[in-house]
Amino acid sequence: MKAVVIYQPGGPEQLTYTDVPTPQVKPGWSLVKVRGFGINHSEIFTRRGLSPSVKFPRILGIECVGVIAETTDPTRLPVGQQVVSIMGEMGRAFDGSYAEYTLLPNKRIMPIQSQLDWATLAAIPETYYTAWGSLHNLRIKATDKVLVRGGTSGVGVAFTKLVKAKWPQVPVAGTSRSAKKREQLLAAGYDEMVLDQDGHLQTDQHFDKILELIGPKTVKDSFRFTRPGGIVCSTGELGDEWYLNKFDPIMDIAPDAYLTSFSSGNVDAARFQQLLDYLGKYHVAVQPEKVFDLAHVADAHRYLESKRSFGKVVVVGND
Repeated sequence: MKAVVIYQPGGPEQLTYTDVPTPQVKPGWSLVKVRGFGINHSEIFTRRGLSPSVKFPRILGIECVGVIAETTDPTRLPVGQQVVSIMGEMGRAFDGSYAEYTLLPNKRIMPIQSQLDWATLAAIPETYYTAWGSLHNLRIKATDKVLVRGGTSGVGVAFTKLVKAKWPQVPVAGTSRSAKKREQLLAAGYDEMVLDQDGHLQTDQHFDKILELIGPKTVKDSFRFTRPGGIVCSTGELGDEWYLNKFDPIMDIAPDAYLTSFSSGNVDAARFQQLLDYLGKYHVAVQPEKVFDLAHVADAHRYLESKRSFGKVVVVGND
């Protein structure tokens, strides 16, 4: 089969499109024909060598959509069944989705039913599931004023679409380090742009709920703009920092406010189905911003790392 293999950490040029043996089915695992997957910042971190547990060579890819090609669970996962898989050390402890086929543990494979095209469906799993969990942990209400810190990211755009689909009256602001992305943010559904310069928000506004996608690097600053009783949900780590530094919870959390988080590693099949039902019920416009094919995964990485990057980047396989 064709796959994209990384033999040593480094830049996008380390992602090698090549021929490798198709995985052989083993007990408790099934073979998935990959029809699409999203490109995620965590995969870029791993490619750079910033995931110490990952051994090379490795086929990256922490999510996929596709169909069962060979199965060891014909009752739940019959051949031809449409499926989704997210996380569970996929693309880290074992080879992931940057390939025509991937061998996955049955317990990590979720059967689904969807009429969406593969590119659209590929934009949902990691990105929308992460946004979905964050939305719930932020306890969004119709009276809230919301900020998405990291507004140009795929999760940020997905979160805003989820909020606006159900609560169109809720004002949602999105941050960017570049004032040039204002029109893109507005077109994506945000009500306004807040400039984020050197880790500091350039505004005098305060918000009830903040989705923090930059992560530990800016959590402390986000609380400076949180209303009493508000919630900050630290979900992303786009700031390339994984731990809070010099953070005093007593002094740095806004008065009567709360700090929570969500990880897409908290995968639950029922919750994922709730997400799909929500997308249909509220007619959420799900679509990727940029689509690549398997042979150009390196270009997808370059785009996601560039200043031009906006929204969700996906890769779709051949029919």
